[in-house]
Amino acid sequence: MLQPVQSSAFRDKLKTVVISGREVLPVVEGGKGVAVTNGRTAGAFAAAGAVGTFSGVNPDHYDETGKVILYNYKGSTRRERHEELIAQSTEGAIQQAKLAHEISGGKGRIHMNVLWEMGGCERILTNVLEGAKGLIHGITCGAGMPYRLGEIAEHYGVHYHPIISSARAFNALWKRAYSKTAQWLGSVVYEDPWLAGGHNGLSNAEDPTKPQDPYPRVAELRKTMNGFGLNEMPIIMAGGAWHLKEWEHWLDNPEIGPIAFQFGTRPILTKESPVSDEWKKKLLQLAEGDVFLNNFSPTGFYSSAVNNSFIRELRGRAERQIAYRMEQEGLFSEPLPVGARGRPVFVQAEDKARADGWRAQGFTEAMKTPDATLIFVTPEKANQILVDQIECMGCLSHCRFSNWKDHDDYTTGKKADPRSFCIQKTLQDIAHGAGVDNELMFSGHNAYRFASDPFYANGFIPTIGQLVERIVTGA
Repeated sequence: MLQPVQSSAFRDKLKTVVISGREVLPVVEGGKGVAVTNGRTAGAFAAAGAVGTFSGVNPDHYDETGKVILYNYKGSTRRERHEELIAQSTEGAIQQAKLAHEISGGKGRIHMNVLWEMGGCERILTNVLEGAKGLIHGITCGAGMPYRLGEIAEHYGVHYHPIISSARAFNALWKRAYSKTAQWLGSVVYEDPWLAGGHNGLSNAEDPTKPQDPYPRVAELRKTMNGFGLNEMPIIMAGGAWHLKEWEHWLDNPEIGPIAFQFGTRPILTKESPVSDEWKKKLLQLAEGDVFLNNFSPTGFYSSAVNNSFIRELRGRAERQIAYRMEQEGLFSEPLPVGARGRPVFVQAEDKARADGWRAQGFTEAMKTPDATLIFVTPEKANQILVDQIECMGCLSHCRFSNWKDHDDYTTGKKADPRSFCIQKTLQDIAHGAGVDNELMFSGHNAYRFASDPFYANGFIPTIGQLVERIVTGA
C-alpha cells in the first residue's frame, strides 16, 4: 500500500485514490498529444507514485541510437499515407509504453491517452494494446463519444477513463455502452471546457465567452454516477488545477466524492518535458489572457492555445471573409472576379468595397469556404493552404481542413475549409524544435501563473518528481 502523504495539514487531508487498480496519489498527468507527453514524462509521474500519461496521438518513435525518427510519408495518396501514419503511430506508442514502464520501476500507473476522433483510433489503440501487453494500465480517451472504449479495454484487460465535459455526456455513454463493461471503468475525467488546454468539449448550448464554475457541474456528474452505483469511482478534475489548496473544499466532500486532479500545463515546464527550451521560456513569460479559446481546429472542436502569430493569422483569415453567390441574387449584385481565370461571383456592394481594400493590402487571393463565403489571403498563404490540403495524411477521423474521412468513401462530402489548418503538420513542427510563435501552441488558460508562482522564481525548472512533491503540499 502507498504510504499516506505527510508533513503538512494539507497533505493529511489529501487522500490517495484507487485508479486503474492501484492506490496512487490523486495526481494525474494530462496526456498532451503529438510528442508533448511521452514515456519519459509518464514514467517519471508513475515513479513518484502518481499516474503518468503518455500520448498515443502520433507519438515519437526512435532509431537504434534513441534518436527521434520524424514522421515521413512515401505514399502518393491520402489512404496510403494514412496507413503509414497508423504504422508509425503504433510503433511510437509501443516504444513509449516500454520506456514509461522501465522508468516507473513498477510504481504508480501508466496510462495512454488517445483522441477518439484521431484518424485510425481504434486500429492504433488495439495494435498498441496487443504490442505492449502488461505495460499499459489504463486508456484515457476524449474528443468525441467513445462508445466502444469499454469494449476494447475489457478485451485487453485494461481500465478505461473517458473524458467528458458534462453529466449528460457520461449518462449517454453509460446507458449505451459502459454499463456493460463497468468492472473496467477506472475513473471519469471531467475536463473543464473553458480552462483546459488543447481541444475542449464545449457543447452548442454553451457560450465560449462565459465560463461556468466547475463545482456544480462536477457535483451533478457525481450525482449521476451515484445513480448508477459508482459512488466510489474517482472523478478526475482536469483543467484549471494549479495549487491544490485552491480546491481544498472539494476534498472529503460528499457532493464530489473520491477525487483526483489532472495537471496538463505545469508538467510542460519540467526537466523531463521534451518540448524546446524556447517553448519553456515562453511559458514563463505569458500574461493572463494570452491563451485564446478558438474554433479554428480542423476537428470542429473548440481549442485553447497561446494567442501567437499562428492564431492571429487564422483570426485574420476569418475576419477577411464575405458571403457570395454564384449568380446575381437580391443584394448580391456586384461581380467579383476570383480564381486563376477571374470568373465572377456576386457579392454585396459593401463587401465588394471591403474585398477591394483587402486586395490593395496584398490579400489578393480569394478562397471559397464550405459556407458560401470567401476569405482573402496572400498568394503565399493560399499556396501553403493548398499544398497542406493535398499532402493530408489522414490524422483525423474527419477533417474539415482537407475534407478527409478515415472510412467509407474517405471524404466528408464537403468542400475543404481554408479557414482551418493542418494540425498534424504544425504540432509535429512545434514538438520538434520549430519556433513557438508561428506554430500552434496548445496551453491551459492558467499558464500565465508560471510568471508569478514563486516555485518557478529565477527561471527554475523542476523535475517531475519535484513537481509532484510540490503539488501534494497544495502549492
